[in-house]
This record gives sequence, structure tokens and C-alpha cells, in this order.
Amino acid sequence: MAQRAVWLISHEPGTPLCGTVRFSRDWQEDSGYLSFTIRRYPTVEKRARVFNGASYVPVPEDGPFLKALLFELRLLDDDKDFVESRDSCSRINKTSIYGLLIGGEELWPVVAFLKNDMIYACVPLVEQTLSPRPPLISVSGVSQGFEFLFGIQDFLYSGQKNDSELNTKLSQLPDLLLQACPFGTLLDANLQNSLDNTNFASVTQPQKQPAWKTGTYKGKPQVSISITEKVKSMQYDKQGIADTWQVVGTVTCKCDLEGIMPNVTISLSLPTNGSPLQDILVHPCVTSLDSAILTSSSIDAMDDSAFSGPYKFPFTPPLESFNLCFYTSQVPVPPILGFYQMKEEEVQLRITINLKLHESVKNNFEFCEAHIPFYNRGPITHLEYKTSFGQLEVFREKSLLIWIIGQKFPKSMEISLSGTVTFGAKSHEKQPFDPICTGETAYLKLHFRILDYTLTGCYADQHSVQVFASGKPKISAHRKLISSDYYIWNSKAPAPVTYGSLLL
Repeated sequence: MAQRAVWLISHEPGTPLCGTVRFSRDWQEDSGYLSFTIRRYPTVEKRARVFNGASYVPVPEDGPFLKALLFELRLLDDDKDFVESRDSCSRINKTSIYGLLIGGEELWPVVAFLKNDMIYACVPLVEQTLSPRPPLISVSGVSQGFEFLFGIQDFLYSGQKNDSELNTKLSQLPDLLLQACPFGTLLDANLQNSLDNTNFASVTQPQKQPAWKTGTYKGKPQVSISITEKVKSMQYDKQGIADTWQVVGTVTCKCDLEGIMPNVTISLSLPTNGSPLQDILVHPCVTSLDSAILTSSSIDAMDDSAFSGPYKFPFTPPLESFNLCFYTSQVPVPPILGFYQMKEEEVQLRITINLKLHESVKNNFEFCEAHIPFYNRGPITHLEYKTSFGQLEVFREKSLLIWIIGQKFPKSMEISLSGTVTFGAKSHEKQPFDPICTGETAYLKLHFRILDYTLTGCYADQHSVQVFASGKPKISAHRKLISSDYYIWNSKAPAPVTYGSLLL
């Protein structure tokens, strides 16, 4: 993934071309130096010539490019007439990706959009022939181009108050892009990070600074590891319809370590009965990985040979906080099993809810509550209920009940709520609407968080963390389990057809 060139163009109606190139760069061969004018022999341009072959179209000079781009974006003052090649119904553009006709040849793909009177544009590298035109989804540089341009936009207008500040930030772009996007390859779309990190740079470096790392840390060494698991569940309590649940985990790290290239190894471990981690995706800074970690997939049927760790991740950390890895896991049971039944009785609804905390789950919540919406109905006018545990809050206008369970389930691990709900006349303007929660197709949604716990049992052993850097760092590790799309559906509802899509 790389970019052949990038432009910032001030949109100025009334000028000869309705725009002025404020900044243009392409990535040159000479040590990645960024020139103010488009050169003819940039490194990425050479790669484009090789990849594209006979379909290669060179990046043009600023003038022809600007005229072609403004024409395509319909921003030229004298361009008010209908143009078949650009304005016909067959050319409706919904992607902000264009093909520019320059000198009889089409330059494609060009990513461009107008924001705050500034046009942001770039030409991604396509690592294949352009004839026939490949599908956009196969051009990875396009998504990187959008990320790059959005990063520039955020940098220019975050906290910017006047033209003077904008000009100051424009003047900082050449140096920042050397750090954030050397040789046309994007390393960090957050240019403010690059600006902040320059403050940590040492005046004299005993070791050569790598091009992708913009500075070094000075201060107390410390390593922080956070494991967050989100559990998703769809429970129906109906024969012929299987309940589903899944765990998605994220391991986030922040390594404040002195030195140019400190090395860290973090091991994730599971208890003897822990659920194996699957579909593991790692950050590019990870230097090596056991093949068994990468091949463990939830698509394959689980068997006794599934890799259960320890999962070792050696890496050279960036300065900022980053996601070391993502994973999924198929745990044997969901943490909370539920039953929800709703019956229509004339003008009332009779509800029955039973919840049970699985015995293997830590019974110590930061919070736990069940939201019971009655969307597409009028406001709640009357409520009679009985609960075995917790408190019930009524939001009458919102047609919503919130069952506050608290921080612990009782010793029995089971709780129940039953009652009747009466509604008033429905106001189409004020009452909440949900196309899913219609008639008997109702649901209960659980919200909870458990600290110092993961459903898979995954943990980072602080004593197993290896750090190869000066000083003895303070190592901290935290973990938590959070509910995400945790639904319990009305067991009296018709068989669901599309609800499973909510797990995606």
C-alpha cells in the first residue's frame, strides 16, 4: 500500500482555475525527501510503472491535474453545461474516487473530496494492471488514501481558529509527512502524534533512528497491558432455533521505554479449562509469531489439537498506545442465561423474565442492568410488577424499563421479574421507534461489565513480560469483560429471520 502523490488545493471561486495548489508532494528517490514540485522519478512512481505495465499513466504536473480535477468535481466557474461523459446517469459517483482525463489518457484512481474550502486529493498505487480496471475492493491503497487525507484534514482543522494557524500547520506538513508517511507508505494517519513525538527526540542519538519511528521516550519506564473482551449473545429459548454467542477480545498496550529500539515480549495465557483464542490478528510491530497462533480459526471445527497457548508476542513498540492483537473465542456457555416472555392481553402486556448467572462467571460486576424497551407503543401509564432482586426504573415517556441488578447476583444465581404494563395513546412525533421491536417481536438487552475478569480466562502474566531496554519498567496488567449486543428475545415471538445479523 502506497501513495504516488498528494495535493491540497484551496477552492477559490473567481480565480482563473477556481483553485490554487497550496501543497503538493510526491515521494522521491533521494532519501524520501518531499519536493514542492512533482518530480518525474519518484520511487512509488517507478513501482506504478512496473505494476501497471502498458496501462500505466504518469502523474501529471500541477496545472493539468488541477484543471482536470476541478472539471470532474464540477467546480469550474465556466463549467455549467451538461457534459455527457461526466454528468450522465451512468456516471453517478458515490465513492469520491475519480478517473481524470489528462492528455487523452485516464489517471485512475484519484481519491478526492472538498471540505472547508479545501480539496484533498491523492493518487494511490495500484499493484496490478489497470486494464481491465480492477474492482476498488482489491486496491488496498484506496482505503489508505482516505485514511491519509482524513488525517491531514483532522490535523489542519483540529483546534484551528484563524488563517494564521492554518498557514502555520501547512508549513509543518513537509516535516510531518516525512515522519508519518515516508516513501509514500502511511505509518500513522494521526499527524498530531508525529508533531507531539518530535518533542521527545534526542539531540544526539547514539544509534541510528529508524525512519518509521519519529522520536524516543524519556522518563520512567513502564509497560501497561489491557485485555478487553466483549461478549455478544442472541438467546431465543425456542426449539429449532439455536442460541448464539461469541467473545471478541482486544489486547491494548502502552510501552513507555527509553531507547531507540526497545524489544518487548508479552505472553497471553489461559487456565486449564480456558477457551482457545482464534482468528488472531496482530499489529505490524510484532516481529515474529508461532504459526499455530495464526492458523487457529473459528471456521474450523474445534478439536483436542486446538492451540491453547501460551500466546507469545515479541514486538518493538511504537510510542503511542496501540492494539497489540485482536482475537475471537467460542466459549462453552454465555455468562448470563435468560428467558423473556411477553403476552398481549387486551390493552396490557404481561411480561416474565428469568436471568441466571452461570456458576463459572465471577459474581462481582462493576454494573449490571437489563433494558426492556416497548418501542412503537404509547407512553407507559400504569405498571404493576414483582421482582425477586434489584430495582426497577420506569421511563414512561420513553416506554422503557431498566432493571438495575447491581453488582452481584444473589447466592442462588437466579433472579426474576414479572408484571403487567399498560400504555397510553401513541404519539408519532415523540415516541421512540424501532423497526425490529414490533408487536410480539420484543427483546431484552443486557448491559454489564466485570473488572479483572475475562470469559475465556485469558490473562497477561506480569512476571512473564520480557523487556529488553534500559531500566526496570513498572508492569501493570488489567482485564475486563463487557457486554456487547447481548439480546434475549421474546420466546413467544415468530421465528426470527434477520436478528442474527446483529452479531456482526
